[in-house]
Amino acid sequence: MMKLWCIGAFSLASFYYAQSYPVSEISDVLKKNASAVIRNESTVLEINKVDEIVYRNSSAITVINKDAVGFSLPKIYYEKGNTVSNVKVTVYDEKGAKIKSYSKSDFTDVAANSQGSFYSDNRMMYLSYTPTSYPYTIEFSYDQKDQNTVFIPDFTPYNDFNISLQKSSFKVINKSGINLRSKTYDSPFGFASVNVSEEDGGKLYTYQNIPAIDHEDMVPNPQKILPKVSFSLDQFNLVGKKGNITTWKDFGLWYYNNLLTPVSVSTPQIKSEIAALNLSGSTEEKVKKIYQYMQSKTRYVFVALGIGGWQPMMPDEVQKKGYGDCKGLTNYMKTLLDEAGIKSYYVIINSNSSPISFDIDFPKMGGNHVILVIPTEKGNIWLENTSQEMAYNHLSFNTTDRNVLAVKPDGIEIMETPSYSSQQNKEKQVLNIQLNPDKTITGSGKFTYTGNQYDFNLVFAGLGQTEKNNTIKNMLSTLDFEKVEMADFKNNRDLATIDFDLNFKAVNYSKIVGSSYIFRAVPIYTNAAFHRDENRNLPFENRFSFEDEYEITYKLPAGYTIEEMPENGNINSEFGTYKISFEKKEDQLIVKRFFQMKKGLHTKDKYNDYISFRKKIMNADNAKILISKKS
Repeated sequence: MMKLWCIGAFSLASFYYAQSYPVSEISDVLKKNASAVIRNESTVLEINKVDEIVYRNSSAITVINKDAVGFSLPKIYYEKGNTVSNVKVTVYDEKGAKIKSYSKSDFTDVAANSQGSFYSDNRMMYLSYTPTSYPYTIEFSYDQKDQNTVFIPDFTPYNDFNISLQKSSFKVINKSGINLRSKTYDSPFGFASVNVSEEDGGKLYTYQNIPAIDHEDMVPNPQKILPKVSFSLDQFNLVGKKGNITTWKDFGLWYYNNLLTPVSVSTPQIKSEIAALNLSGSTEEKVKKIYQYMQSKTRYVFVALGIGGWQPMMPDEVQKKGYGDCKGLTNYMKTLLDEAGIKSYYVIINSNSSPISFDIDFPKMGGNHVILVIPTEKGNIWLENTSQEMAYNHLSFNTTDRNVLAVKPDGIEIMETPSYSSQQNKEKQVLNIQLNPDKTITGSGKFTYTGNQYDFNLVFAGLGQTEKNNTIKNMLSTLDFEKVEMADFKNNRDLATIDFDLNFKAVNYSKIVGSSYIFRAVPIYTNAAFHRDENRNLPFENRFSFEDEYEITYKLPAGYTIEEMPENGNINSEFGTYKISFEKKEDQLIVKRFFQMKKGLHTKDKYNDYISFRKKIMNADNAKILISKKS
């Protein structure tokens, strides 16, 4: 059954039947880049009534190497009300000879708490198997009866990198009399396609011979590459709560009345909390004060209790215990705002570093996270409620630039989260560096980050001084630090900026050439290897735009002068813009660097153009400057 995990999406095991699976029968095309090959997967879905659906699952997975052991282990996710039966597992060796068989009694039953310490009604049965050699094949089949019919899974070839597929089928038999909607989403890159046919009173969907998606540099989320088929019943059941989902409005009304209204309950203690804040000023000022108060007294703990894990905790529970998951913390924050007379809406979102939006034309239960939106005359305020460090009215790169479902009393409104421009996703770096005759440099710097670059540096907020120093040393690996110290770290939670100073000494920065020294133009830059790929198979994605602005002032050693320096440079492409300039000023050299990257999803044929663009930038960053003793 699908759950609102808050920081990850639901997975449903659907796995296979008995025959021999010699590895020799797998084609070289399917072995390429694959840690596992799905040999034969079958799911038969029988929808009997609004509150009964039966899944007959079978799968056979050949595990090529240890990286796919976790993927292949037989797992069954379930909860109270589910019935699991006919569980069978058989393991085969490389030649297809049977090694061992297992039954339901061999499975271990645990709380499904893979995301750490939390409270959950979710359970998982799993079979622990330790291979003695590779490759091998695990064949797995089971039936599962579920009373919840709102979560019919999408049919996709696979959901992860380095998995290939020989054959997979998904058959739907609808005996319920309820209209079942379906929608096929083709691969935008022609990577694979689904075949659809009628068979024995049902509809059969199949995939065949789909190669693995290798985790190449900058490859998009597999969801953006692969085809899928989505399904949704017009009427559904969720733990005894029946509803309609023919339109987003219908679904929103059900969600608001059944999941949110019963837990939208304030208490005298919550009223007292708001009164004690002595709110004044504009709506924005009031929201900020309430939000930062909420952050100061709560922490994130995943909770999957109540109506299939989709209903938030009661706000008084969060208030008393000081913890909750995205649902509970968002509902608590909403209740605080209600007490302050400020309207806000509970928002369902797909949290993913590669933006995934809802289909506005195909209403379906979905999402894996919850945030809050507050409409004001000056625009929407967006609140991420699970972080104690996140700035007010700031969303991270996992939640920007996509549509969301805002649940309102009159239904769902589909809204867009902010899309930060390159100017908003900015790093500003000001360095003052003393060049020393012993090839070392000593320096100080001021660093400022905003937007998505703020997100990447938020990790420092929870670190002690020693950890800060060690982390920044590893991050700025283009310098060979002898010592480095971060100072005056500030997470400005009002403006969503991170600032800090850096004091450092680095060795081997210069190279001696006779009585002269050579050093590179830019000391700190993106340290990456960029390689052309004439056989690139997949599209690539720059997931967000950004700007870097550097000003570097080098002070020359006494008695030295600049003998050679590069020309000013300007590089333009469809991917972005780069500029670098050099200015002599008495005993100083001032280097100014500007780099703007555009976001975008590009076809594979443009990959080498992108690599060429990045190599030109790296060459400019590494351009050499020659200083010599004055004659």
